[in-house]
Amino acid sequence: MREVIADALAAKVALTLSVLKSNPARRLYERLGFRIESESGHAYQMRWLQPTEQPMQLNAIFPTRDIGNDPAKIRDWAQAAEDLGYSHIEVPDHVFGAAARGDWTPTYNENDPFHETFVMLGFLAAVTKKIRLSSGILIAPQRQTGLIAKQAAEVDLLSGGRLRLGIGVGWNHVEYEALGSEWHTRGARQAEQIEVLRRLWTGELVTYKGRFHDVKAVNIMPPPVQRPIPIWLGGSSDAVVKRAARLGDGWMPIIAPDAQAEQKLDLLRSELKKHGRDANTFGLEAWLRMSDPDPQQWAAAAASWRKLGAQYVMLYPMFRRQKFDDQIELLRTFKAVAGKAA
Repeated sequence: MREVIADALAAKVALTLSVLKSNPARRLYERLGFRIESESGHAYQMRWLQPTEQPMQLNAIFPTRDIGNDPAKIRDWAQAAEDLGYSHIEVPDHVFGAAARGDWTPTYNENDPFHETFVMLGFLAAVTKKIRLSSGILIAPQRQTGLIAKQAAEVDLLSGGRLRLGIGVGWNHVEYEALGSEWHTRGARQAEQIEVLRRLWTGELVTYKGRFHDVKAVNIMPPPVQRPIPIWLGGSSDAVVKRAARLGDGWMPIIAPDAQAEQKLDLLRSELKKHGRDANTFGLEAWLRMSDPDPQQWAAAAASWRKLGAQYVMLYPMFRRQKFDDQIELLRTFKAVAGKAA
């Protein structure tokens, strides 16, 4: 599609004002990476933006610990994020809460509520129209791969092709053990899962035998709209960066935009080149982990990640907003301050 439009631009084909007054048409071209530029009062032309020129988009983390259990409030929060122009809503994942034991203290414990990821994504698909949806992130190696494939396909189908699957390997060995999954092989299992997921999403019969999977002539029906659903990897270790460059469609780090981030990005670009992949088509979303409700700090971090090439940023607050009105205000404030950096 982009190539076709680029050919039209090379031939200096102007787009009429009546076409570009159509908001869906304008959004389509902008999502493809073009900027609408006026040449006169009666005709518009488009210019393809280089990746460094394209505006950075903002994503919203679903406030699973604080939103509560009222479906109407969940709906209203999601629609507020959509109305404010956020690109994605990302739903976290934990199956179990866990109590501290010995010298191990969990980041989230038995008192922290986590709505089920895929069920919530299906609900959000029903109450929104255009905002994209993502797991943020799903701890894939502790789940059955076939079930992930089925659930993700259904969400993608019900949302009209709006799903992105964000996956990670997690930090909670207690949760792995409680789910009957192996903790020490989680990285290798995740790599194999990606291959199996993509095959299952074709809708065709799949036969695959690997270290962790043995499937014979099985398929997923109905298949997803997107074939395959994009898979982005979360995490910041070198092993994750290398796995993302080899197998993923994007990377979602939770690190500060500092010298360490630059080193990780150098590794990412090196690995993409090693595997013959185009860095310009590979996604980068920075999670801004913030302990303080300081909008200027958020804005500075977003601006720094913009300079490092992030296409998306998301505020990942470690502070709590337990009142619904405060959760909506947080969406508005981050949009206002980080939007300037975009």
